[in-house]
Amino acid sequence: MELRDHRKLDAFHLADSLVIRIYETTKTFPKSELYGLASQMRRASVSVVANIVEGCARRSEKEFLRFLDFSFGSLREVGYYIDLSMRLRYLSSEDFDFLSETQSRTAAALAALIRSFRTELD
Repeated sequence: MELRDHRKLDAFHLADSLVIRIYETTKTFPKSELYGLASQMRRASVSVVANIVEGCARRSEKEFLRFLDFSFGSLREVGYYIDLSMRLRYLSSEDFDFLSETQSRTAAALAALIRSFRTELD
């Protein structure tokens, strides 16, 4: 069985950079958010990457696609947390711009990957 290599996917690299920046920026969140919003953002962003990696290890295209769908759902969740963090004034404009842009670029790359595999399965 030949496994897919997640390191060859643009969506993986974009999502990975999003996780790193989320960890960096949530360090500055109020201590009261340590187990709240900061924790949720971190878990959801890691879930995006982890589901891409786990999907790549699955045997069938259908299973791979299912994990990409999970990843996309977590990515949308991250997008909401980024917006909420900005409205709560937990993010600088610079961090918000980077996170929003990276989230959008990741969503576009992941959506294209999902579309390509859906087309193959149809």
